[in-house]
Amino acid sequence: MDILTHRGLTASLTNGALVTGTTSTLTTTVTIVPVNDGKFQTPLTAITNQAAPVLDATTGLAFPPIPGGASVLNTPGSGAIAVYGLIAGVVAVSQGPIERLDMLGNFINAPQFPAIPSTMVPFAYQVLKAGATASATAIVLGTASWAATGYTNVIQNVFQLPSRPQVA
Repeated sequence: MDILTHRGLTASLTNGALVTGTTSTLTTTVTIVPVNDGKFQTPLTAITNQAAPVLDATTGLAFPPIPGGASVLNTPGSGAIAVYGLIAGVVAVSQGPIERLDMLGNFINAPQFPAIPSTMVPFAYQVLKAGATASATAIVLGTASWAATGYTNVIQNVFQLPSRPQVA
């Protein structure tokens, strides 16, 4: 067996039970214990209504808007996947590519996970959808209210990222 081709596990050893807080904040109920490439990292104690990050952990830039249909006839919205993780004990988020929705709010093409930094330990991902009634410009991860018109999100807490996001 070639042990040099195997690498350590990257995982969250506890379920942080991430949920959306008020407006654009995040809440966890448990300390998150991250392991990156087999090494324990700085844990995150439970947080309540902490401001969501406004910069993408992968690009360092502000998140791009997820355009909704703005209630224009026959104009569907769009969506994306966001991955939440810890980098040095701090919550970080990377957003995947934006994909179009059909008029029923389903993805036309399956959304993909974003590239994430090697220093990031994922603990949850979020399916974000700006539907036909959502604003065409105002749905921006980290700043838009979770309760904005036409904006939906579903969080899946994870041990490790699965091979693909579950969107249905």
